[in-house]
Amino acid sequence: MIRVLVADDQALLRGSLRLLVDAEPGLVAVGEAADGTEAVRLTAETRPDVVLMDVRMPGLDGIGATRLICAPPQTGSDGGPRVLILTMFDLDEYVYGALRAGASGFLLKDAPPAELLAAIRVVAAGEALIAPAVTRRLIAEFARRPGPARRDSAGLDGVTDRERDVLELVARGLTNTEIARRLFVGLSTVKTHVSHLLTKFGARDRAQLVIVAYETGLVTPGIADPDRRAPDAGPRPPGRAVS
Repeated sequence: MIRVLVADDQALLRGSLRLLVDAEPGLVAVGEAADGTEAVRLTAETRPDVVLMDVRMPGLDGIGATRLICAPPQTGSDGGPRVLILTMFDLDEYVYGALRAGASGFLLKDAPPAELLAAIRVVAAGEALIAPAVTRRLIAEFARRPGPARRDSAGLDGVTDRERDVLELVARGLTNTEIARRLFVGLSTVKTHVSHLLTKFGARDRAQLVIVAYETGLVTPGIADPDRRAPDAGPRPPGRAVS
């Protein structure tokens, strides 16, 4: 059973999200929070697997709450709850800050209910960043603004060439299956590389790997993936050999 905490300052939306979660087999809502402070408190009390977090709330906002919730736990090895950011706009500048604070992904509030429920399951499993196409646009837009981005290529010391390839494609929003096809390797090989990257960077999930790729300059903000082909573009010519 996936335990979900709903944090939003709009009572009607909170209630609707709770009803939606409780009606879905395998999910259960364990509480509602009207602001970030209450979200942090209830997270400690109810120990949810996923927190649905609004960004703009009175007092402690969603970014501050996410930072506190996603801080390394003092005990235990489960990494704590995952935070799924809910936002009204796909280019909300606050979302980039939330991802840096430790959120596992984000979803637009106007997403269909089925998409939200699927997103909760994905985030709970720690498998993928939600809405990768939108996420790429958002990070590309705000990573180039003055702020915390450090462009420190030395941060990639100890990462193999193949791991760099995988990290770049993760940041471009490709799934494991797409990465395997792009690099002409098996799916299990990609999963192994992703696991190694998570360990090397102390990252909670793929969302944090995206941040690493942008902040080290491995992926240049605003530059599209030149190898990304349309679904009907046909097979890509073989690339370099894979050891």
